[in-house]
Amino acid sequence: MRLVPPALAAWAASALALGAPGWWTATGVAACLAAAALLPLWAAASRRRERRETASVAVAVAAAAAGRGDDRDTERTASSRRGGRWNTAPVAGRTATQTPSARSPRWRRGATALTGALLCAAAGAASAGLHGADLHRGPLPGLADRQARVTVELTVTSDPRPTRSKAAGDPAAPAALLLNADARRVSVPGGAVTETRTPVLVIVSPGEVETAWQRLLPSTRLRVGGRLVKPLREDDPFAAVLRADGGPPAIVRPPTELQRTAGHLRAGLREATDGLAPDARALLPGLVVGDTSRIPADLHNAFEATDLTHLLAVSGSNLTIVLILLIGPPGTALLAERRGLAPRLGITLRGAALLGGALTLAFVVVCRPEPSVLRAAACGLVTLLAIGTGRRRSLVPALAAAALLLVLYDPWLARSYGFLLSVLATGALLTIGPRWSEALQRRRVPARLAEALAATAAAQAVCAPVVAVFAARVSLVAIPCNLVAELAVAPATVLGFAALATAPAAIPVAELLAHVAGWPAGWIATVARTGAALPGAQADWPGGWRGGLLLAGVTVVLIVVARRLTRHPWAVAVCVLLLVLAVVRPAPLTSNLTGWPPPGWALVMCDVGQGDAMVLAAGDGAAVVVDAGPDPGVTDRCLSELGVTEVPLVLVTHFHADHVAGLEGVLRGRAVGAVQTTAYEEPRWQATFVRRTAAAHGVPLIHAIPGERRRAGRLSWQVLWPDLSRGAAPEGPNDASVALLVRAAGGLSMLLLGDLEPPSQQRLIRAHPALPAVDVLKVAHHGSAYQEPALLAGARPRLALISCGRDNDYGHPAPRTVSALQAGGALVMRTDRDGAIAVTGAGAELRAVARGAG
Repeated sequence: MRLVPPALAAWAASALALGAPGWWTATGVAACLAAAALLPLWAAASRRRERRETASVAVAVAAAAAGRGDDRDTERTASSRRGGRWNTAPVAGRTATQTPSARSPRWRRGATALTGALLCAAAGAASAGLHGADLHRGPLPGLADRQARVTVELTVTSDPRPTRSKAAGDPAAPAALLLNADARRVSVPGGAVTETRTPVLVIVSPGEVETAWQRLLPSTRLRVGGRLVKPLREDDPFAAVLRADGGPPAIVRPPTELQRTAGHLRAGLREATDGLAPDARALLPGLVVGDTSRIPADLHNAFEATDLTHLLAVSGSNLTIVLILLIGPPGTALLAERRGLAPRLGITLRGAALLGGALTLAFVVVCRPEPSVLRAAACGLVTLLAIGTGRRRSLVPALAAAALLLVLYDPWLARSYGFLLSVLATGALLTIGPRWSEALQRRRVPARLAEALAATAAAQAVCAPVVAVFAARVSLVAIPCNLVAELAVAPATVLGFAALATAPAAIPVAELLAHVAGWPAGWIATVARTGAALPGAQADWPGGWRGGLLLAGVTVVLIVVARRLTRHPWAVAVCVLLLVLAVVRPAPLTSNLTGWPPPGWALVMCDVGQGDAMVLAAGDGAAVVVDAGPDPGVTDRCLSELGVTEVPLVLVTHFHADHVAGLEGVLRGRAVGAVQTTAYEEPRWQATFVRRTAAAHGVPLIHAIPGERRRAGRLSWQVLWPDLSRGAAPEGPNDASVALLVRAAGGLSMLLLGDLEPPSQQRLIRAHPALPAVDVLKVAHHGSAYQEPALLAGARPRLALISCGRDNDYGHPAPRTVSALQAGGALVMRTDRDGAIAVTGAGAELRAVARGAG
């Protein structure tokens, strides 16, 4: 444990020094160095003082003994010395107890440890200061302030990776490409050429993404023109953002031979997985080499909800599996009966360790030296040390040393949540996991199950508070999902690496291996999707460090309680049953306990944030869904809470992401009759997303026809709009929204307007001049200011429902729209304040029940 304080000191100093003023960092480094230099001097002076005190005590004791002539006192005094230390001595009629020299060794060890921590803190702060200075070196920061157009020669330092704006909530939109690079030469039109070495982030806009950009490899030298802008955050690890111009990249120098080989291996794995099922095809390259370019947003969200994202980023477990396959399990490497492939191939222990080191280096090259890969390599080397030595005691200092070296090498890791989670999880596996496993085995839990359960629980206990800091959530299914998924990780990883290695030489063999690996990979994806689909998979939790500390405290309390409960099997069974009920949340039980949904509900506006999702009751367990919201998980949860298992029709009013991105959540695990959409298929990529999603679930896709009438159970409705044959073409997707007039059992009438804008609202009135007054109005476009007063006045709703997100950037709903509705006698309810809203009854019995904003 003596290496832990220096590692923590370097970590803390690096995190504080990044982004701090240079004088502050220099002052901190000087203070640490000065303190580290003074501590040994202080310790030396203390040792000299202690020696003088010890000598004076010895003289006094001898003099007292001689003066009294008491041999027995002399013998007793001499016998009080133990190992060169004076414990008690009669001096002038009193006893002197334990001089300072008895405490000096422990004090000196503490001083030495503190000196080491100060030196490491100084090194961490200095390294962070130098890396931070790179962001201010050269002309790029000033040019970014002016948003200047430049031509830059740069060296690519990462693989291009797709990204999409989470704020837009548009998983089907064309993705921009991001890549990290070091700018080497900068030229401004009409200006001088400047040599530099400054980290930048390059963004290639969606319309400019081409295969040539996607195939770029690290170490490639490019010439790129574009506009420089400042980073969004001050703590970003690059000096500027370069928005590249259109066209393919101009390659000045090709990548190195090593990177070409690594890229060829990665491309071979992608080719070998092309024929797999969609989830396995997306997941297997991520499991093996961290290539997540194919993973769709809904699958990634499912991994986040179940805390399985450590499988998407390359983790130490990947390399550990390969090393164990080579050398055998930890603790057996020094035994005569050591296992693994190495002894069967006649490789000595030292040779196996060297081969494992070579595999680790190859692992870093193929998977790229990104922070997550460096963390994985460090964890793999820790495991390699355990395998090579069989000494559990060496693991913790090895982990501390790895963390120390990585932070000094790349100080930005000190602010990386991923790095923190990796170190915490590994530390928990090395320290807490074995103790919990032994405790479970003492309670007659099978050894293998005890080890797996203890490891998963230990990692979750230490990592969950950190996840709560940035995600503001707690996963209630993380432990069981990790346990079940872990069964498939090893075979998927081993077979995936085999496919990676054989693809360059024999692609048919690689395809066969990938096909077999696709089964466990598909199993992992199924576990993630199934766990995330449970109504209680996640619980909201306060975010930030306060929320993290609160969860840490709650975790400690739960651990203490759990230790007591394990002595009482019936209490454990009751707790497990309550947890299962909290996660599954069967609709009848939750309805009785919470009162949601209210009995006899006819309409529910789900709280999906800035988007639309409405559920119309059609019978026992059946409902028509109008729009699917922006998040499949939220929409799926809303339907599950309502007990909806059958959907005769999903109506997509138009193709904006906040209405269609959650379609997967509606189709997941339910019998769906058809998906109906507007005939105006814009945006094109969203229409394609809806078509592909419906086809993947075997659900037919039909277009809404103006004037058509349909019925499902106790529901009936008429399509009022869009009538694209009338007048001019719609100005955009909003004006082509499907508008419905719905009637439910008991005479409840509802007018659902999608996102219609005033021009189409006016044409709707002209097309249906006899439009009746309604009980419920779904206000168009989230209650925006753009409404047709004549339509609001003609509908005369008693209840106006607005679906909008809390603190949205659009100003929805507009105050004047709310005022106009209230002036017409309507009760206005909105999801940003009221949460999900259920409507029951009709006429005089009309009632709205708000669940309350979460």
